[in-house]
Amino acid sequence: CDMDLGCQDWMSALPAELWDVPLTNLAIPGSHDAMSYCLDINSPLVPSESDFFRLLDRLFSCFTRPAIFRWATTQDKSIEEQLSMGIRFFDLRVAHKPNDSSSDLYFTHVIYTHLTVLETLSSVATWLDSHPKEIVILACSHFEGLEDKLHQLFIFSLKKLFGSKLCPQVSVLHVHLWASGYQVVLSYDSQSAARHQELWPAIPYWWANQHTAQGVISYLDWNKDLGRPEGFFVSGLNLTADRYYITENPKQSLRTLTFSNWECLRKWLEEQAPGSDPKSLNIIAGDFVFAPKGQMFFDAKAL
Repeated sequence: CDMDLGCQDWMSALPAELWDVPLTNLAIPGSHDAMSYCLDINSPLVPSESDFFRLLDRLFSCFTRPAIFRWATTQDKSIEEQLSMGIRFFDLRVAHKPNDSSSDLYFTHVIYTHLTVLETLSSVATWLDSHPKEIVILACSHFEGLEDKLHQLFIFSLKKLFGSKLCPQVSVLHVHLWASGYQVVLSYDSQSAARHQELWPAIPYWWANQHTAQGVISYLDWNKDLGRPEGFFVSGLNLTADRYYITENPKQSLRTLTFSNWECLRKWLEEQAPGSDPKSLNIIAGDFVFAPKGQMFFDAKAL
């Protein structure tokens, strides 16, 4: 997909006969750990990391930090660039830094981002103002360090920021949501959101936890055989390296691992189809949403 050919407005360019197709029956390109392009290499580790790893990081940070940065970085394009490239699902892992007296929230993947959550989502809202017929799905999750009071403050800020763009929970969502002014489906994976009709529940994410393309494909095929969930669901085309793999491959990074497996994943994806069939796909999320030659990672025959 070439941005000059209209990736940034692909939803509004869909033929009218698709306007009534449920969004759950479309193939929607997504970004795994969408904000990891702006990780702060000097930030503290998230509290959920093991005590042993935290000790190792304190003693040998000159070695651990470059490795963390190489393997925790899953994207290299800003969120505005990803939007303009056609990405419409964003995996957003939200956290509050320990010992931070402010209510500022950051994104996280092992370490925290430079950018705050609200300044980033303000950029999304601004982009949507310029693209009034495009719909995004924002999946907020993890919420490390947030208690209910901070959740409610954040939810209030989200409602204020997106306002009438927020689509309330309904049984079926169609492409022409924009006709009612709705542009944002906001999934909020926390019980703190239970009483807010503007916030959607967690979206199932098929995560293989494998470091080879074949391992990811086998896992996804196994899930397909079980049948698709109701509503939105995500097929993760993202690779994962455990500490043993990282130790044995010190010169690699998640980027090199992703690109070395890219061709195999792309071929599998091109064989898939959207729709209502039990084995069809819906949201497809991966790392480094553009392939090495500039071709969109998800430009299967799905859109």
